[in-house]
Amino acid sequence: MALPQTKLEAGPPTQVELPRVLTLRDVVLFNIVAILSLRWTATAAAAGPSSLTMWVLAALFFFIPQGLAVSYLSARYPHEGGIYFWTKRSFGEGHGFVCGWTYWVNNILYYPNLLMSTAVIGTYVIGRGDTALMDNWTYIFVATLASLWLAVWVNVVGLKTGRWLQNLGALGTYIPGAVLVGFGLHAMLTRPSATPITLETIRPHFGDMSQLNLWASIAFAYAGLELCAVMGDEIKNPRRTLPRSIYIAAPFIAFLYIAGTASLLWLVPSSEVHIVSGFFQAIAAGARDFGGLGWIIPLAAALYVLGNIGGIGAWLTGPARVAFVIGLDRYFPAAFGRVHPRWKTPYVAILTQAVLATVFLLLSVLGRGTTVERAYLILLDTMLLIYFIPYIYLFISYMTVSLGQDTPGLPWYETKIATTITGLAGLLLTVGAMVVATIPPSDTAQPWLFRLKVIGGAALFVAIGGLVYWRGRRPAR
Repeated sequence: MALPQTKLEAGPPTQVELPRVLTLRDVVLFNIVAILSLRWTATAAAAGPSSLTMWVLAALFFFIPQGLAVSYLSARYPHEGGIYFWTKRSFGEGHGFVCGWTYWVNNILYYPNLLMSTAVIGTYVIGRGDTALMDNWTYIFVATLASLWLAVWVNVVGLKTGRWLQNLGALGTYIPGAVLVGFGLHAMLTRPSATPITLETIRPHFGDMSQLNLWASIAFAYAGLELCAVMGDEIKNPRRTLPRSIYIAAPFIAFLYIAGTASLLWLVPSSEVHIVSGFFQAIAAGARDFGGLGWIIPLAAALYVLGNIGGIGAWLTGPARVAFVIGLDRYFPAAFGRVHPRWKTPYVAILTQAVLATVFLLLSVLGRGTTVERAYLILLDTMLLIYFIPYIYLFISYMTVSLGQDTPGLPWYETKIATTITGLAGLLLTVGAMVVATIPPSDTAQPWLFRLKVIGGAALFVAIGGLVYWRGRRPAR
């Protein structure tokens, strides 16, 4: 272990050797499995054709700026911790900790939500879709817990092994999506659309509250390009690999979100789209058009489940690296900075996340129909608000670093004017999504109480992080 560095530019303050095992292929597939989730196509299609325009607008004003910001920063500072390190370098250790803390803590609540939807889709694999098994909480609890700890075990034994879960997960996500698009293209050539798609229907109505909520959800669906950068010390030639992986993966992700939603709308009326299983409604409709392809539904479900487990692996291993670097900086307990002697992974950080996720999974499943469930739903709304805090730091760091450098011969998209425009676009959309997250559903009896809980809950989590940071600074003083 090296001595502490004197300059932040030199790297993290304490360096631990981690094996560089991730290639360009691995990082491209990691980006896909971390960001692309086919359930968002159903969420968007259920809102109608205007979601197609929102996908395009969110890609222009959030996804592309996000990709450019991550590419720019990772090419210059490809250190372990990624967004945490960039913020710390730009604004100091206090802001760096707030960014890292909010990035880490919000993901703990993400696992139960994704795993439960995975368990529901898993019923289609065994031919029990749309049956009582989808509401059997014993099955859901066992299936989610098994999936979580499978992803934990694979990633604890090392990225050399764990990367294959993420790689297979990316294929498991993309192949069913490509099948959906293929069915959609066939339907477009052979029959009229099940949902009217006209210039009027694709126009967003931002005065409608449901449209605003969809806008926040679509921005959330595009988030995650920064995740691969937190493993900078485990990627081969990261200064070159990280930007290239984003330029390759981003078009595939945006295409499948937009084309997948259009295909779903063409195959299934938007009023009949189920936000959980709508993807499989469209696959079933497309299989009927071809005839004799009923077997493709359980196959697509199996691939979808594999994709979600791969996504859990990605979101488990990525934020754990942020906690690992915070542990090296001694703001988290020093144990977070430990590396397994055999597998060379930050196993304490990974296991801590898994244990906390298991606790919240217990609360969300065993607390169904009680005040515990209501509290958990408030936490989910709070986490959506907290989730975008690191993106504020990302875009401001991007603009700050760019404006502070005077390097001639840069490509046009890395000039100061271009980075300022793209950074402001991403920043404004992020702030807008945070504002929308504080707006209560239309059927909320006491809107002011909802806002109080969500904003107050987010402030409480930030305050807890501040306390952890203060305790971590005391030995240094």
